[in-house]
Amino acid sequence: MNTTVLDKDVAAPTGPAPAAPALPNRRGATAVAGRIALYVLLAVVALAVLLPFIWMLISSVKDDRDVFTVPIQWIPETFRWSNFSSIWTRVPFAAYLGNSFFLSVVITFLQVLTGSFAAYGFAKMRFPGRDLLFTGYIATIAVPWQAYMVPQYVIMQKLGLVNSYTSLILLQAFGAFGVFLMRQFYLTIPDEISEAARLDGLSEYGIWARIVLPLSKPALASLALLTFVNTWNDYMGPFIYLTDNRLWTVQLGLRAFIGQYDAESAMIMTGSVLSVIPVLAVFLLGQRYFVRGIATTGVKG
Repeated sequence: MNTTVLDKDVAAPTGPAPAAPALPNRRGATAVAGRIALYVLLAVVALAVLLPFIWMLISSVKDDRDVFTVPIQWIPETFRWSNFSSIWTRVPFAAYLGNSFFLSVVITFLQVLTGSFAAYGFAKMRFPGRDLLFTGYIATIAVPWQAYMVPQYVIMQKLGLVNSYTSLILLQAFGAFGVFLMRQFYLTIPDEISEAARLDGLSEYGIWARIVLPLSKPALASLALLTFVNTWNDYMGPFIYLTDNRLWTVQLGLRAFIGQYDAESAMIMTGSVLSVIPVLAVFLLGQRYFVRGIATTGVKG
């Protein structure tokens, strides 16, 4: 009887419930505002990076007198689409593009092949002095090319390989950066996979070709993309070793075009746009693998 009376006396208050604190909502609004500000900042930075390319693209369809106007005329009064058709008749631009594409594809294939093969030895095989040899090999990245380009030229000249693609292919078929990139990715592949393959009787060549390479598509795509872009944009190498106009790459062709038609600024921009399109296409095709390869390289576990 007493317990019932006490329960009635200690009844819950009938007034309105206190309002919940608004701190979580404020935090959410602050997070959304910060994210919007970050996106705006990234958009501004991206636009600043793309601004020179946009200016080059617009200038390629202008008249020569409108390219360097002040202030910049972002929308031309008349679009000269004929620039993209007339440039092929001014210089052998198609031959230049074909030469650059040939060199870029061959050198990219050889660098991916040799880099992945050497990286497998440094990452998955054990032999005396492996780490010391790898450190010495990677240290060559710090040596500037200008320090040894003269001895390289002398060697190629004595071998009779000057003014040929063979000299450029031999000099660029191996790269320490490619070995480093592939080795860092191979370290993320568990060693138990290779051990199981050895127990099944698979040779080291078979493990590299049938197991490691299929698992390394992102790293292979990253190395291929970087090598292709570097080879395509290379100017000094072809300038030193190629003297025949029929062997010139697109970079040499553009430089010769600028010297011959220095007053035709719009046509120079047209050639520059055409030289960028293959690199842009290759990057867009391999962008997914490139980002994945860079993100996973060096992350072991």
